[in-house]
Amino acid sequence: MDNAQKIFPACFVEFPPEAERQRCAFYLAAEEYIAQNFPEDYYVFSWQIGPTALLGRNQTLHKEINFDFCKQHGIDVLRRKSGGGTVYADWGNLMTSLITPAGSVEPIFTAYVHQISDGLNRIGAPTEVSGRNDITLKGGGKICGNAFYHLARHNIVHGTMLHDTQMDLMIGALNPDPDKLESQGVKSVRSRIALLKDYLPFGVDVLRQKMRLILTDRSVKLTVDDLAEIRKIEATYYTQEMIFGQTSKATTVCSDRIEGCGRVEFSITLRGSIIDDLRLGGDFFEVGEKPAEASFQEALIGLPFSREEITDRLNELKPQANIRRLEAKEVLHILFHNINEKNT
Repeated sequence: MDNAQKIFPACFVEFPPEAERQRCAFYLAAEEYIAQNFPEDYYVFSWQIGPTALLGRNQTLHKEINFDFCKQHGIDVLRRKSGGGTVYADWGNLMTSLITPAGSVEPIFTAYVHQISDGLNRIGAPTEVSGRNDITLKGGGKICGNAFYHLARHNIVHGTMLHDTQMDLMIGALNPDPDKLESQGVKSVRSRIALLKDYLPFGVDVLRQKMRLILTDRSVKLTVDDLAEIRKIEATYYTQEMIFGQTSKATTVCSDRIEGCGRVEFSITLRGSIIDDLRLGGDFFEVGEKPAEASFQEALIGLPFSREEITDRLNELKPQANIRRLEAKEVLHILFHNINEKNT
């Protein structure tokens, strides 16, 4: 018996009506809850979410996501506990989760990816497994990305199926550098992905029903008590440390010469995407009552490395009150232009 035959058909987890259309973290929390509390078995459930930018476990937020764009457009920003790259999902995506007992994750992951691809072929989408974790249309772009992690003697595998999407939101959310976005444009991103809607004669709701029949043959229902416990886990996904990361510290030096001000140099240490330390140097003239470096440290240390957050704080600080002829817009240019260039 191969791994796919051992795992599938699995047991489908049914959510009460009030648990549909939740934020992404709720369903990630549900994976954990099922792994920790349900009898040993192979469980599958599917879910849909509003616009969400979902980081991989070890990624740095400001290098992968335009956080300010996400805030402005109501896109949820979240970090999952599995590895892999950042994905964007919205109501046009179908998300699928598999929870298994302990075992070697590689054959389980392989079985899952091939089962999804085989299922899509059966319903009319000519797909194949590509690379380490993707499913692509034969001769076309990527339609599924998948990832996994270990949890308390269990394995959790999850992935996306791209039926349709709001392309402008996807591109804006996943590109932290506006200049790069303008130069690459929509066409380059669109050429790397495919949409199942172009191959299937039905919508995402029918896709969800068909994939349930392919992947499962029995079901179990979550209770009100289950939902309450899932909510507790969900809250842990929205801490600042979880979203912005606890990766090792990295220091970037960025500087520029400002007309009438002189050279201004910031040495920024980031812990994940949180400003952990800041040093200030250059040949500028200080005009404040206390050292300019101390003023900038008080204003910026502890903030997410977000243009919007830093802009608000600089407007309160008024750089020109600390350094002669240094405006907030020039500080922003030094920080974000230089760091974006270093990340390309």
